[in-house]
Amino acid sequence: MGQGSLARAKKKARRLGAHLIFLDESGFLMAPLLRRSWAPRGATPVIRERARHRQKVSAIAALLVGPRRSRVALRFGLYPDRDIRWPQVLGFVRGLLRQLPGPAILIWDRLNAHRSARRRLEPTGRLHPEFLPPYAPELNPVENLWSYLKMNPMANLPIAELRALHATAHRHARSLQRREGLLRAFIAHSPLSLRLY
Repeated sequence: MGQGSLARAKKKARRLGAHLIFLDESGFLMAPLLRRSWAPRGATPVIRERARHRQKVSAIAALLVGPRRSRVALRFGLYPDRDIRWPQVLGFVRGLLRQLPGPAILIWDRLNAHRSARRRLEPTGRLHPEFLPPYAPELNPVENLWSYLKMNPMANLPIAELRALHATAHRHARSLQRREGLLRAFIAHSPLSLRLY
């Protein structure tokens, strides 16, 4: 979905009065993403973490843009110690459709789980899936959301238990749901030519 294909999808969304849904997956690990931080002079900051720990919380999120481009919302799902495969993607998309009135255009990358889920979506006429071009993650504004979560509230945050990691990821994602200005910034920061009102 290059710029030409995106323009067609935007025109289609406007013609149908459809929601735009940008969807992507990521994961949160026990080992934190390390960022530069402040410490008293001569006292090197130390972050203690559990070594060789492979537990994670997989996450799926969608940025929803309303038909009039005046509202942006976030929906997410967390899967402790599980990978996200096509059944989870399909369940998440069906849940989104239950919440949204009218048609929707789903914009996602070419992950195998997405291609498998697309084949299993019922042709209801409400959902119009569109793939982003290969190797272009910067076009998906949900990537900006993942970057923000990992580089800001969850950076330098060592967590020793899976339950605590799940609760922390849930708390920070819920907090983002209330910050529409920041959600709009994720879309504005992507190279998409999508105007929000």
